[in-house]
Amino acid sequence: METIPRATQVLAAGSWPAASASDRITLTYEERHRRRLRFTAEGGLAFLLDLARATVLHAGDGLKLDDGRIVRVEAAPEPLLAVGADSPQHLLRLAWHIGNRHLPAQLAAARILIREDAVIEDMLRGLGAVIEHVAEPFTPEPGAYDQQGHSMLLLPGAHRHANAP
Repeated sequence: METIPRATQVLAAGSWPAASASDRITLTYEERHRRRLRFTAEGGLAFLLDLARATVLHAGDGLKLDDGRIVRVEAAPEPLLAVGADSPQHLLRLAWHIGNRHLPAQLAAARILIREDAVIEDMLRGLGAVIEHVAEPFTPEPGAYDQQGHSMLLLPGAHRHANAP
């Protein structure tokens, strides 16, 4: 029986030397929110993600394997709607409507990213939103009861990750 290395530790982006990565894996948001799953990285390295609890992995995070190697996590572009408005107050109103439908959303000062959804797109256009179809990495705001406690809200001039909007 083949034994594959286990990834039991997440190294936060920027806390480890990225050049030391043995391999890389590019995942969608859904694929980056896991606890236990077998993966094969882009260079062929097979490993088992085996975390104590489900965790959202971010672009630039490292998965430390029990044999000492590190696999770099990248966020894959996904089909999204970039929701904009003609004023900050209008964007806040749109955010309320998105939140009222319990949709995962990535918040920034001038836009909101949500997954593509024709019904929601029509509703938002009816509310005067400016909609753009984009393909970008998606890291929605964590829920109020998220145990990780990391906020993805981006204030003007602030970026969580190098590839953040």
